[in-house]
Amino acid sequence: MKVDKAIITAAGFGSRFLPITKTFPKELLPIVDKPIIQYLVEECAEAEIEEIIIVANPAEITKFEDYFYGRSINVRTLMARQGKMDRWSKVEKIFTLPKITVVPQDERLAYGNGSPILSVKDIVKDEDAFVIMFGDDMFLSQVSGVKQLVEYYNQNACDLLLGVIEAPKTLLTQGGVIKVKPGTNNQISSIKEKPSLEELESDPTFTNLYSFGRFIATPKIFDYLTAEATGKDNELWLQDANNKLAHEFTALYLKLDGEFYTTGDPLYYMKAHIKFMLANEKYGGDLKKFLHSL
Repeated sequence: MKVDKAIITAAGFGSRFLPITKTFPKELLPIVDKPIIQYLVEECAEAEIEEIIIVANPAEITKFEDYFYGRSINVRTLMARQGKMDRWSKVEKIFTLPKITVVPQDERLAYGNGSPILSVKDIVKDEDAFVIMFGDDMFLSQVSGVKQLVEYYNQNACDLLLGVIEAPKTLLTQGGVIKVKPGTNNQISSIKEKPSLEELESDPTFTNLYSFGRFIATPKIFDYLTAEATGKDNELWLQDANNKLAHEFTALYLKLDGEFYTTGDPLYYMKAHIKFMLANEKYGGDLKKFLHSL
């Protein structure tokens, strides 16, 4: 069962970053010298994903298309004239990435992180399985998070595979927390989206395993991810559908080797920016010197 397609959700309003996100998608904000979403696309490329579907706000589709497919002839001409084609070579790498299709989120659906996935049901419903990524979740690792998931899935086919990390309780309250089926190594019995600190401390069956925006799903998810299946705050949550699926089918988790960073608000975004710059061969050393000089 080959995983050929990936869905990246990029349809939110990025309201924590206003006013810049009034006219500019959060997923195109830079981390070092590339936008957030390019890092996610490169994860997919490393895993040999053939097509990446970006689900965007309808008003922002052309901005993603221009980034990934715009040739910027005027910039290339200037770089050639100035003898700076080494700078342009980084642009050329964009054009070698897998096929990217940008589609609009269905605006008739309720708000929530499940809505972008449901919006592309007709595109992936006949796939054996597909990757799902949240557009503001980044992963810093030697082997891309997506590749780790795909390689594991190829050897351990299941109905749902969640990428997880071990996390402190402060982070567990911000996303999906799993419980493990007794007598198994990594089979999920249930998933709770944003449990309260009181829930975590009073229920010892909760693990410290945090599920973030790296999944492999099968079309079975659409039996549970429907327009009517709204949950907390009347939103459409992917983890609610994952939880229902885990009750009836085989849902596994994989501890990913690497570091998770969210870019969901300016402070976390800046932390990710610094961490990725420190890991960058070109800028890491200079940044360390700069930080020590402060």
